[in-house]
Amino acid sequence: MADATHHFLDPKVLNKITRLDLKARHIVEGFVAGMHKSPYHGFSVEFAEHREYVPGDDIRHLDWKVFGRTDRLYIKEYELETNLRSHILLDTSESMDYASGEQTKLELACHIAASMAYLILRQQDSVGMVCFDKEVKTFIPGSSAMGHLRPILGTLGRAAAKNKTDLGAVLHSLAG
Repeated sequence: MADATHHFLDPKVLNKITRLDLKARHIVEGFVAGMHKSPYHGFSVEFAEHREYVPGDDIRHLDWKVFGRTDRLYIKEYELETNLRSHILLDTSESMDYASGEQTKLELACHIAASMAYLILRQQDSVGMVCFDKEVKTFIPGSSAMGHLRPILGTLGRAAAKNKTDLGAVLHSLAG
């Protein structure tokens, strides 16, 4: 396992990507607090704004200091954060055995997948992985724990290019 870690996570590459932040292009809604801002307001850590009290609001969130200054009831709203939930899909079909130079397409794809998984986990977001050819060969559910990198790297170390590919069927089965 340590060999797979060393093989796919080259320290030179890791030094280059440690300064990168993978940000969602659009606002995402996730399941665990993370670095991505949510379009929803609620009661969390990051203060967003005040809004007037409406009967039925939870009085625990009243801002009593504002009430003391204005004699009006206001609710404190906070910005919720969400996690980016991602899955890396790795094609392990026989076409990935093609090599141009020293590396096959599969080896290069494994390096990229390992680097992306490391980057996503480093910023405490969730990553899962799917290896496929004509069908799903390996499915690793998403997790945001840094220890989750070990099974991903192990799977990448065992990846072998075989069979034809059927991306449509694979995506259809994953969507279900």
